[in-house]
Amino acid sequence: MWRPINVPLSRKDILRLSCGDKVLLNGYVYTARDMAHRRFFTALQKNKKLPVSLKGQVVYYTGPTPAPRGRIIGACGPTTSSRMDSFTPVLLKSGLKGTIGKGERSIETVRAIKKYKAIYFVTVGGAGAYLAGCVVEARVIAYRDLGPEAIFRLKIRDLPVIVAIDSSGMDIFNKRKK
Repeated sequence: MWRPINVPLSRKDILRLSCGDKVLLNGYVYTARDMAHRRFFTALQKNKKLPVSLKGQVVYYTGPTPAPRGRIIGACGPTTSSRMDSFTPVLLKSGLKGTIGKGERSIETVRAIKKYKAIYFVTVGGAGAYLAGCVVEARVIAYRDLGPEAIFRLKIRDLPVIVAIDSSGMDIFNKRKK
């Protein structure tokens, strides 16, 4: 059974979600891929303010394609999450509470998810056109020069995700806590 959850995530929701739960996310998320993560990381290392507050937020690892005529956004499927693993612990420490992508995470990232009581969701790769149908609003809000890797603020409705790593460190890929 799919459970609707609103984002930003509440602490209560994070603690109630368990590895393997099927969730329909609703609300606002930010997109960020490799280059945006590098900029976030560099800014945090230099004690500079980020262009968006990540406190309590969810980041979707996607780089949307241009919107076809009559559509809000082009395809926006998940990218491989492990590419963001070198940046994720620092972003979680700064208040990020959830990420959406595909694939396994490093042991350091799983430990950081547990330490900072966050969550990692996965969604279906190769289904970007379908997932775009869950986006009801899209706006570039930072790093426009990065093109599809710019930071978008997406309003989503019933985005289907599965809890891959819960706040206790249970990992769906390895079937154990880290």
